Amino acid sequence: MLCLACGADNPGEQEYCRRCQRPLVVVASAATGEMGEWLAPEPAISLDEHLLERVSALEEALQRTADGMARLAATVAKLDRALVLGQAGAGAVFEMLERRGVVPEEECQVAWRRGLERELAAVELRERFAAVRERVFAACATAAARRLLGEAEEALAIHDAPGALTRFERALKRERGNRPLALFLVEAAFANGDGGWALALCEEILADDPRQFEALLYSGVLLHERGDLAAAESRLRQALRRDPESFLARFALGSVLAGRGRPRLAARQLERALAQRETPQARLLLGRCLYESGRAGEAIVHLRRAIAADPDLEEAHYLLGLAALDRGWRRRALASFRAAQRLNPRKLHYQDLVTFLSLRAASPLPPVEGRLAAALADGERRLAEGDGRGALQATGAALRLAPDHPTVLISYAMVCLALGRLPELEMAARRLLALAPGDMLRATASAALIAALRVARRLREGNRIGRELLAGDPSPFAQTIAYYEMAYNLAELEEDLDRALDYARRSLALAPEELQQFPLAALGWVHYKRREYAEAVDCLTRSSALGPSSTTLTHLGMALLAVGDAKRARGAFRQARRLEPRSGGLEERMMECMRSSSELAARVQERERA
Repeated sequence: MLCLACGADNPGEQEYCRRCQRPLVVVASAATGEMGEWLAPEPAISLDEHLLERVSALEEALQRTADGMARLAATVAKLDRALVLGQAGAGAVFEMLERRGVVPEEECQVAWRRGLERELAAVELRERFAAVRERVFAACATAAARRLLGEAEEALAIHDAPGALTRFERALKRERGNRPLALFLVEAAFANGDGGWALALCEEILADDPRQFEALLYSGVLLHERGDLAAAESRLRQALRRDPESFLARFALGSVLAGRGRPRLAARQLERALAQRETPQARLLLGRCLYESGRAGEAIVHLRRAIAADPDLEEAHYLLGLAALDRGWRRRALASFRAAQRLNPRKLHYQDLVTFLSLRAASPLPPVEGRLAAALADGERRLAEGDGRGALQATGAALRLAPDHPTVLISYAMVCLALGRLPELEMAARRLLALAPGDMLRATASAALIAALRVARRLREGNRIGRELLAGDPSPFAQTIAYYEMAYNLAELEEDLDRALDYARRSLALAPEELQQFPLAALGWVHYKRREYAEAVDCLTRSSALGPSSTTLTHLGMALLAVGDAKRARGAFRQARRLEPRSGGLEERMMECMRSSSELAARVQERERA
């Protein structure tokens, strides 16, 4: 089509001239005989006229752009209003449901958030598949697999991520040789936290091709997460032989070597990784390895660089504080520990270090020396070896030497708790409480006493001890213990479950990071007793991930059965049977925290004397 203004030739579907941007108009057909007149040469036009026409065309184009932007702004504003109205409407619905006693508003909000999380997961999966779609379809050899892939895309379009993954998996079963699809599912499983499935897929790929780089890399990382460090190191070294320039493989290998207690070798791998790509995480890990290798000065350099790149790396601040403390830089160490505490105020280590360096407080466990220290160490060793009778004899001998020493009393109580010697435990705990010990010792003794009373089914008496612990404005630490114990007891009694839920939530809100698995376990058990099984599964799963115990896993299995997930329930019960009846209870974990605090205090004092 010829432009009437400038005579330029344009495609037939063109609306505006590509030369002068004037509208194109069809004025006649060839049958009229008038087309020749339009094709006749135009008289020459001046430069001014030509420029004027160009400016006019540009003005028109700008006006069209402005109109389009205005329409876009109106659309965005409309969507924004719709979002606000949607949120307001959801809030009104939540409020109405709670007012009518149908369901608490908090549970509605949880359900809303979970729905949003599902949609976001589906969007992420759709974007991940879009990046490999062409390769996946190109590797398809059967119409059935293509049909399943199409169904998976349709499921993603309606935000049905589980349905899409099911169809992707069925497509892979039909075509085991579709490597792009297999690797896509590995990444999807890895992103969803399903390490078992991801590792199984990697093993299938490696069975066909033992040199496949991505499968070697992913399986190495997954084996590291499982704690199989030797196998992880082997896989990652194989991956590096395939691609020596891979930053991820070298960084992961450095992390594995650090986990295996070989910081010098790990530092070499991390230095080579950082030469390829600069990341604060790799810089942090290198600093940690150098510090553990006794190279505090070099560690400080790398830790500072990690913090400069990412100021929110709490571990970097913590390690920098330890390195500064080793160099005798007390004020710098305190500043670093305070920075770590600001980032994570619920971590006991940070609280202890700041306290020791700023106030020079005494250690939570009063020190023992000489025969007392030897007897307690012997008792701990015997208990770890499974010699309960010997442990009781050793700690009992220490108790006879110092019947009113807080550290001896709490150690004896812990041995009695582990052995189920409830009368002796109750005696030791009550004697310790009568001494008016410090906050952490008082909380630990109260927890041990309440646990003993719970075993004896003296639950109301246990809650009385919990209320006594809460009296007198206790610390958040002591409140965590009291609310946890009382919530658990109320759940066992199956009475006043509303109060039990409140106590469990308070305990979780106050709990330091090191102890959060216990309030979560109590909260999950309370939800189970309230027949809120989905919430119970969520809390108990989180608790088990932080620190599995036979009791928590048993409760998790019961909750999973209640929601109809028999497969996961069987797995939880099997894992519970493999664990000892008492596998790291609250009291033992608190003792570990106190020992750690005592060691930190001793370290600070040693550095200050130096």
